[in-house]
Amino acid sequence: MSYYQIYFFSLDVSYQECSVFYTGQLPNVLLISECGKRIQVPTSNLRRFINSSGLKGRFRMLVDSNNKIMSFEQTS
Repeated sequence: MSYYQIYFFSLDVSYQECSVFYTGQLPNVLLISECGKRIQVPTSNLRRFINSSGLKGRFRMLVDSNNKIMSFEQTS
């Protein structure tokens, strides 16, 4: 039986702090969901949302029963 879990994150990271996402030295980040659960997320899922002001907004992540990320998207 397959099930999905949805997590929400609110992020506010400066552009300068995001630069480490591109060096390869930080392949994953530990995010705390709005429900308080700590979740390790590959930085590759965050890079496309970085702009000149950094990484800001609310995000939704959908994972399957094997904890594989099915989608990661900005909601606001």
